[in-house]
Amino acid sequence: MRNWMSLQADFGNFQHRRNVYLFALKMSFLAVILSGVIISLTIPPLGFLGLLPVTLSHAIGFGAIFSWLVGGTVSGMLSLAAGFALHELTLSRAEFEKLSRTDTLSGLLNRRAFTEALENTEGNNASLVIFDVDRFKAINDRFGHACGDAVITAVSAMLRSAFDEMSVVARLGGEEFGVIVSGEPLEARMERIEGVRARIASGAIAAEGHDIRITVSGGVADLGVGRNNQAVYASADRALYLAKALGRNRVVHEREGLHHAWHGLVDNSLDAKGRAAESDNVMQAYGI
Repeated sequence: MRNWMSLQADFGNFQHRRNVYLFALKMSFLAVILSGVIISLTIPPLGFLGLLPVTLSHAIGFGAIFSWLVGGTVSGMLSLAAGFALHELTLSRAEFEKLSRTDTLSGLLNRRAFTEALENTEGNNASLVIFDVDRFKAINDRFGHACGDAVITAVSAMLRSAFDEMSVVARLGGEEFGVIVSGEPLEARMERIEGVRARIASGAIAAEGHDIRITVSGGVADLGVGRNNQAVYASADRALYLAKALGRNRVVHEREGLHHAWHGLVDNSLDAKGRAAESDNVMQAYGI
């Protein structure tokens, strides 16, 4: 019986009240069956010894009735109490699990949950994107931290609405966000990612009486069978660094490399001193 109850507790879905009642009903029937077995084993020997105050058939009948009325009722009530305790425990555990995997400010997954999702992502039709809000410190310094929080919340909402259920969106920390985009060819994934960047740059975020215009930069790396997730993350991070070095407000794929970085720096018309500093930073990021 103990093992059977353990199985019910392990496999029962106590998030729903209906399953609590089913659990109590099952336990009541089990108690009645066990009572019947005990009665059938004990009453005949007592009747044979002449210790019963009534006939054997009446004793068996009374025993069956009392096993249903007493054993079934008591077992059902105790099982209901245990079931509702498990119900509350299950809900509390589910809420705790949700909170432990969710970023409080944005409502997105946190870094821990995102890392787990990245480890469980398989196949070649997926990319990792790291978005970073450009010059976020300047927003906090100029408008205050309340406006900074409003920016984080707004960007989170736009990322959540831009990607479907096949994608995973998370806040990695500070002003940095991660997205696993799956289920499309690379060109389609890049088009969607670029569309998100453009959408964020095209509008303003209303916060604390201010209309704050922001941009984001993004680095993209492709996941693949046999490719180490840490290497993918590092590659996406380098691509993000490259996007920042190219002038921000852009998305860079890992394959674009140093050639794109150099020409982007020239196109941005940096002065000689700035170009040298940025070039050194980009080359350092790519290990050159």
